[in-house]
Amino acid sequence: MFDLKVINSVLDQLEEERGIPRESMMEAIEAALATAYKKEYGKKGQIIRAKFNPETGGTEFFQVKIVVDETKVILPDENGEMPERMDDDDRVFFNEEHHIMIEDAKKIKRDAKLEDELIFPLEEKNDYGRIAAQTAKQIIIQKIREAEKVSVMGEFGEREGEIVSGTVQRIERGSLFVDLGRATGLLSYEEQIPGERYKQGERIRAYLYRVEESPRGVVLRLSRSHPKFLYELFKVEAPEIASGTVEIKSIAREAGSRSKIAVESSDPHIDPVGSLVGQRGVRVSTVMSELGGEKIDIIEWSEDPVKFVEDSLSPAKTNSVTINEDSNTAFVEVSEDQQSLAIGKGGQNVRLAAKLTGLKIDITGTKGEELAEADGNEAIIKENTEENTKDEVKEKEATEESEVTEKENDAEEKKDEDAEKNS
Repeated sequence: MFDLKVINSVLDQLEEERGIPRESMMEAIEAALATAYKKEYGKKGQIIRAKFNPETGGTEFFQVKIVVDETKVILPDENGEMPERMDDDDRVFFNEEHHIMIEDAKKIKRDAKLEDELIFPLEEKNDYGRIAAQTAKQIIIQKIREAEKVSVMGEFGEREGEIVSGTVQRIERGSLFVDLGRATGLLSYEEQIPGERYKQGERIRAYLYRVEESPRGVVLRLSRSHPKFLYELFKVEAPEIASGTVEIKSIAREAGSRSKIAVESSDPHIDPVGSLVGQRGVRVSTVMSELGGEKIDIIEWSEDPVKFVEDSLSPAKTNSVTINEDSNTAFVEVSEDQQSLAIGKGGQNVRLAAKLTGLKIDITGTKGEELAEADGNEAIIKENTEENTKDEVKEKEATEESEVTEKENDAEEKKDEDAEKNS
C-alpha cells in the first residue's frame, strides 16, 4: 500500500518544512491503516488499531475490547435477544466484538479491571480495496492538516502582538493575503493605511494582532493601521523602549495622516522624546518612512493633566487650560494666531489630543467664542478661524493660478501650430 522511501521522505519533509512532528504523522498513518483494515475486513463494533514500522514496512493489527460488567452493558436474554432499552438506562447493548465481560477478562489477564482495554492480535493484511485505500488517504490528509494547525498555532500564537514580515501572495477585493512562510496572513482593507498601494510579490511588514482558528485552518489577522504597529516599530528603532527605560504611555493615531505619542522615562538622565526622535531625527524618520510619510508628534507624558493637555495640542501654544473632572473635560483658551494650529486641518489636531489624553477638549478664543470641541472620535469646529480662511484663500489662489498657467500654455501651443501651418 505504501512505498517506504516515499513515506520516509514525506515524513522528513513535513517535519523540516512545516514543523509537523514525525510522531504525529506516524499516528496519522496508523489511524489510516486501521480504518482501511476495518472497512475491508472488520466487523460491526470492532475497535481496530495498527502499528506501522517505517523501516521495514511491516504493520501489526490489533483488536481492542473494553472490560465491562452488568452495570455497564445490557446482556441478551435466554433466547439470545436483546431486551428493550429503558430511557433512563445509561448502559449500552453488549457487543462481543467491542466488549468483554470482566469474568472472561480475568481468565486472560488476572488483574483486569473495569474499563481496561484488552488487546488481541489480528492477521496482517496488505491487500486493500479502492474505497478503503481512498478512506486511508483522506484520513492522512486530515491528520496532516490538524497537526499543521497545531504547529502553526504554537508558532504564531507566541508571536501575537509582534511585527511579522512576508510577501503579498494575492489581492482579493482590497484584502491582501500575505505569505508568512508556514502560514498566510490576512491584511483586510480596513486594517491597511489609506492611500498605500501594494503589488503581488512585494515585501510587507504588519502587526499580528490576532491568531484565530477556523474550519479552513489558522487565520492570522494583520494590521498596518493599528496603534500598536506604531509602538512595535519604535520598539525596534529605540533600544530604550525595548529595555523598558522609556515607556510609551499613550498613542493616538489616524493611520496614513498623523499620530501623537506620549512618552515617559524612568531614568532622569534619559530624554524620552529624544530617544524616539534619534540623532538628527533618524529614528522617527525611519518609522515615518515605513508608514508612508505619516506625521508623528512626540510629547512627554505628564501626571499633571493641565500640562499634558497643553503639550498634546502641540505645535499650538495655549493661553490657559482648565480641567473639569466631573465632566472629564479640558477647557482650553488660545490666542487668535494659534487657533488654526490648535484645531488642525479638519479638527485633526484637537481630535488626536483628545484621544491621547482621554479627555474631552473644548477650545475657545480670547474673546470667549467657542471654536471647537473634540472627544477623540470626532471634532466639531464651531467657527472658521482667520488662519483657516487664509489657508483656504491661498489654496484657491494657487488652484486658479495653475489653471491660468495651463490656459496660457495651451494658447502658446496653438499659436505655434498656427504659425507652422501658415509657413
